[in-house]
Amino acid sequence: MTQPIRYGAAAGQSFFASLRRGLSRRCPQCGHGRLFRGYVKPHDSCAGCDLPFEPLRSDDAAPYFTIFIVGHVIVPLVLLLEQYVAPPVWLQLAVWLPATFLLTITLLPYVKGGVMAAIWHLKAKDPSDTSA
Repeated sequence: MTQPIRYGAAAGQSFFASLRRGLSRRCPQCGHGRLFRGYVKPHDSCAGCDLPFEPLRSDDAAPYFTIFIVGHVIVPLVLLLEQYVAPPVWLQLAVWLPATFLLTITLLPYVKGGVMAAIWHLKAKDPSDTSA
């Protein structure tokens, strides 16, 4: 029989400590085990404290927040460059499309770790748990 999960407040941690661990792609409970075995594929459980990562499913939240962050970084830069320099469209595309892609790809695992940590701290319900 598996042990019940001790969530963030019950484990005696602050939300920001859990979030910081998640943003560093570490286990939100102990901070030692790695969250991901690949780019954004989570391990089954933490190697350090055996916290199961299955209930911490971030689904579409991580890409949503990543797009939100990247949009708020890239769009003002595009508008400022257009306002003050007005380079040709081909140059804008050559700069901003790769910048957007690289920033999105770079931020996604960190944001997903943060979302998983927030879910853990806020006592997520395991989707496979059918008890009321």
